[in-house]
Amino acid sequence: MSFDQLSSTESQPTTTRRHEDPEYRDDPEFSRFAEELSVKLFTLTSNISRLSQQISLLGTKRDTERVRERVHDLLEESRNGFKEAGEGIKRLNAWPDLNASQRYTQQRLSREFQSSGSEFQTIQRLTLEKQKSSASTSRQALETGDASGLPRYTDDPQQQQQTQQQDQLQLAPQDEVDFQESLIIERESEIRNIEHSVGELNELFRDVAHMVQEQGGELDRIDANVQNTVTDTRNADLELRSANRYQKQARGKACCLLVILAVVLTIIIVAAVSG
Repeated sequence: MSFDQLSSTESQPTTTRRHEDPEYRDDPEFSRFAEELSVKLFTLTSNISRLSQQISLLGTKRDTERVRERVHDLLEESRNGFKEAGEGIKRLNAWPDLNASQRYTQQRLSREFQSSGSEFQTIQRLTLEKQKSSASTSRQALETGDASGLPRYTDDPQQQQQTQQQDQLQLAPQDEVDFQESLIIERESEIRNIEHSVGELNELFRDVAHMVQEQGGELDRIDANVQNTVTDTRNADLELRSANRYQKQARGKACCLLVILAVVLTIIIVAAVSG
């Protein structure tokens, strides 16, 4: 291909070449799915931040039943969210015929899922420790008959005052014991749910980690190919510039030769005419 032909090829619209080049092929379904998955991961990250704030209140003076309800709801929402996101990551990793840009998006979302999942598992374990400690303390107090040592959670100041008055008058002690027993049973049930969730999500995260590890080598190869392409492109550009320069120099030399020949011929003609 000559330099002029190459210049003509480069002058063609970029959009046309991208449409024909599979490396620039668009896939609206992939883009839509990846965007939805990215939004889910962002929501999960926000939930983790809120969970961390609520869990820090457990076992303190600000520990109330409402706080525990929020922790429970956020844990449930996050568990379901990670299960859905995990299935989405698996589907994304099985997506066929991806170009380099789509593979990068695939790998990025997988790593974000792993990072958020690891943080969520840490939060779950911390919640589990606090729940076990609280349930153990409450169970021990209940078994020893020390109802005063059992925590009562309420945000209503009026209800707090009523509870204190009831404690002082020692009204309905059996009802209080039954109520505390139900709270302990509820916490023990939550502990089992958290333990089950930790094991279940661990398996999911291992599957995704295995996929990411397998694709890591492929991504490295893609990166190496991109770097090689950049190097080859630079070398080709240098060669084209050199060829263009040599071509200009050759044209200049040809012009000089033509001028010299013209001068020589002129001298010969003039000499012939004079003779």
